[in-house]
Amino acid sequence: MKEYSKGIYVKFKPEEVEILHDRMKEAGVQNMSAYIRKMAINGYVIIPEWPDLNRVISLHARISNNLNQYAKDRQGVLKVYLKESKKQKCKLIIS
Repeated sequence: MKEYSKGIYVKFKPEEVEILHDRMKEAGVQNMSAYIRKMAINGYVIIPEWPDLNRVISLHARISNNLNQYAKDRQGVLKVYLKESKKQKCKLIIS
């Protein structure tokens, strides 16, 4: 974590705070201190937009969810299969 040693305190009017929150939302920033620091030093915030990357992330999440569902389903089938195989072994031994 970064160490900041100097604190600067700024007061805003309620209307200005609303504007600040709106601009933070537009930029996709949730940390007010980081937003104000970036704006004070650079004068702008760059918002990277990668629709292809967002699509890949969405597809990855869907695939992962499907794989988890298959794994859970297979685990249930495996348990049933093991129970049945144990019963058959017992039947074979008894017969």
